[in-house]
Amino acid sequence: MTRPAKGKTPRRPPPKKPPNSQKDPVGVYCRVRPLSVEDRECCIEVISGSTIQLHPPEGFKTTRNGEFRETQYSFQKVFGVSTSQMELFQDVAKVLVDDLIHGKNGLLFTYGVTGSGKTFTMTGSPGQGGLLPRALDMIFNSIGAYQAKRFIFKSDDKNGMEIQSEVDALLERQRRDNNQTFPKTPSSKQKLDPEIADMITPEEAWKADGVDEDSGYSIFVSYIEIYNNYIYDLLEETQEDAIKPKPPQSRLLREDQNHNMYVAGCMEVEVKSAQEAFQVFWKGQKKRKVANTCLNRESSRSHSVFMIKLVQAPLDADGDNVLQDKSQVAVSQLCLVDLAGSERTGRTGAEGTRIREAGNINQSLLTLRTCIEVLRENQKYGTSRMVPYRDSKLTHVFKNYFDGEGKVRMVVCVNPKAEDYEETLLVMRFAEMTQEVEVARPVDRPICGFTPGRRHRNQAFKEELSRRLEERGGPVDKDVASAIRPLLQNLPPLPSCELTDPRDDVTLPRLIEALQHRHRIRQTMFDEYSRAANTLKSMLQQLDSNQAATGNAVQEHNDKLSEKDRIIQNNKSEIERLEKRTKMYEHKIDILQKTTKIYEDDKRSMQSELETRAQRLQRELSDKRRMEQRLHGAVTDTHLKWEKECGRRVNVMQMEMQNKLLVKDEKLKQLKAIVTESKTRGRPDPPPRQTQPTRPSREERLPVKRSASPSPAPTSTPVRPLHRRSRSAGGEKWVDHKPSFNMDLGTVLQPVIPNAIHVSAPNEKVLSKCDRYVLTHQEVASDGEIATKLIKGDVIRTRGGGQAVQFTDIETLKQELATAPSRKRKSSENKPASGDQTDGSWTDVETRCAVALEMRAGSNMGPSCVITKRRKP
Repeated sequence: MTRPAKGKTPRRPPPKKPPNSQKDPVGVYCRVRPLSVEDRECCIEVISGSTIQLHPPEGFKTTRNGEFRETQYSFQKVFGVSTSQMELFQDVAKVLVDDLIHGKNGLLFTYGVTGSGKTFTMTGSPGQGGLLPRALDMIFNSIGAYQAKRFIFKSDDKNGMEIQSEVDALLERQRRDNNQTFPKTPSSKQKLDPEIADMITPEEAWKADGVDEDSGYSIFVSYIEIYNNYIYDLLEETQEDAIKPKPPQSRLLREDQNHNMYVAGCMEVEVKSAQEAFQVFWKGQKKRKVANTCLNRESSRSHSVFMIKLVQAPLDADGDNVLQDKSQVAVSQLCLVDLAGSERTGRTGAEGTRIREAGNINQSLLTLRTCIEVLRENQKYGTSRMVPYRDSKLTHVFKNYFDGEGKVRMVVCVNPKAEDYEETLLVMRFAEMTQEVEVARPVDRPICGFTPGRRHRNQAFKEELSRRLEERGGPVDKDVASAIRPLLQNLPPLPSCELTDPRDDVTLPRLIEALQHRHRIRQTMFDEYSRAANTLKSMLQQLDSNQAATGNAVQEHNDKLSEKDRIIQNNKSEIERLEKRTKMYEHKIDILQKTTKIYEDDKRSMQSELETRAQRLQRELSDKRRMEQRLHGAVTDTHLKWEKECGRRVNVMQMEMQNKLLVKDEKLKQLKAIVTESKTRGRPDPPPRQTQPTRPSREERLPVKRSASPSPAPTSTPVRPLHRRSRSAGGEKWVDHKPSFNMDLGTVLQPVIPNAIHVSAPNEKVLSKCDRYVLTHQEVASDGEIATKLIKGDVIRTRGGGQAVQFTDIETLKQELATAPSRKRKSSENKPASGDQTDGSWTDVETRCAVALEMRAGSNMGPSCVITKRRKP
């Protein structure tokens, strides 16, 4: 692609692929703008007709050593500052117009930095018409004589075309003239705008070769712009309102039934001349977004797309009218794109809206570059990356062209001034990459099965008919009746038809007979002309059939040759494809062999490592078994040792407990003796009081937790103890809840609560009369003794007017029997127990002294009380 300048740093060109006969590379051309008067330094030099060289300006260093590096870029053709617009059109756009007339699509766009001459290249100026007006002029010079009548072809609003008869076309024309909502098609007879007049001189006119004369043609044009990544129709007719102007409506991109992209709702105007088409273009050009920047007085702020759609359909068998068959309609399109220039906001001095416009322009151009780069990689390296067409409206609308729907050509416009060197360098790199992209060659449309030359035969028939009419003295006219009408003057004259008498019976019959005679002569003449026309028509048909037979034979030979050529081309392409695939497979085989060798080395290393680890595992397992045996022996020894130690400690504890019991028994005997001695002297029984215990240990001196809730008071039952909490109830009203199913009334652990309501199942009425609540519950403890639990709580009033119980304390009363033989009192074995005791008294002194009250912490709800009582043996 690029070549280093002589004596300069070389640049390695990219590898070139063999050309593909089924694909064409994107044609990239370069046009150099003349240097303006105020610019002094030039950074571009045209080396040859296909090469330019870039010189870095002063102070710009591109290498690490600080040396200047000059690069050369090659294009399909380079147009210098002296190249005319006609030469540019001849080399760039003429082929695309030829393809358009022959039913193929094309895309031509100008690319470059802002102020590089893109709009001038595309549009031109008076006397120097650009690519667009010259393309329109060439189209109408080629098909002007074969155009169909207006409205014969009609758009179906889905990127397709419909065919109407001449009557429907006439009605459509009248309906559009009467309906003001449809825009009026500008007439070619109107006076042109002075800005677009005389774009092309007659000497510069071009005409395509090989135009099918047996088809009818129509041209439709549309003009859109892509502004801030939105599509707007520049030909849309909007009602102008000076007070509140209506903003333009953006358009959407859609996909037709053939998977081609089109702008939905875009207006397509049918034109019949180059002047009329260019006038429509100039009408939309005035609506395009243009702004003044520091680099360009009229800088384009949007990408404009002018679409020329050519519709053609074959003529019928008579060669007079367009064939009314929609399947025979062929539509081709040529898109002329004027891209907005890439720019740096620092140089343009853009602010506000201009910054946003520049950002969207640069982003869309970046997406175009990304799509071109992905296409190049997919074609060059055989990858299948997805091309991001949908990232921008600019690339999405031209997706079909890069996928093989027509030729693609690009004109790179450059400004040689030194200030644009960096931007120009980026443009050159993009052009270099674009030339490596190949686009599939479009397929030729099928040829209609009618005999060629139908239009010529119809014209010859009309000329022959006119000639024969001339020989007979009649005028040359296309209408047979009008040609025969002068011959009627040679008929016999009419008799006098003046009536002077109402009773005249001769004049009218004579006039009727003369008219009948003239009518017979006239009918005879019509029959003769009809026979002559039929004879001539049969002769022409015979000649046509002979010519068609000869043409068919030639066509068959040409078809055979074309078929052989296609077979040869297919075989060549198949051979190239197989060679490419073979090289690819060989490369893959080499890679697989290297990979296999690497895997085998890894396998051997992993096998050796696995064997080493297996040996290490065996050693560890054997060490583990030996360690388990040693630990098992140590555990057994330790178990036996601790069993002996626990037995010894249990025996010691038992001895200590027995000694403590003996000490307590002795104390009790002494206390009993004192009490008995006092009774024998006749003194009244003193109130029972707790004996002074021995000095407690540190654990016994700890403070005892006591419950704040009352305990039930003693009843008249002799064996029922009285709890101290029951006496502190005061004037509180209690609910004594004693379920009958779990109470043993024969036990001594049945506390009596004064000022209580005794119930077996409390209800809301009972709870409303009381302040406190106690639930008595009996159960058999784990040691086989009976235990009574007093569950206490407060009765509180709820917001709804009811009562609820909040439990605050649990007291446990437990009875223990002394069954050890060493605890029996020999001194009291023969003494009977005193009967008829009052409420709250004890059975005897020994039992009263054996009562020990201990307070301990119970459950989470509060402290609990345990009462221990010993019975006499």
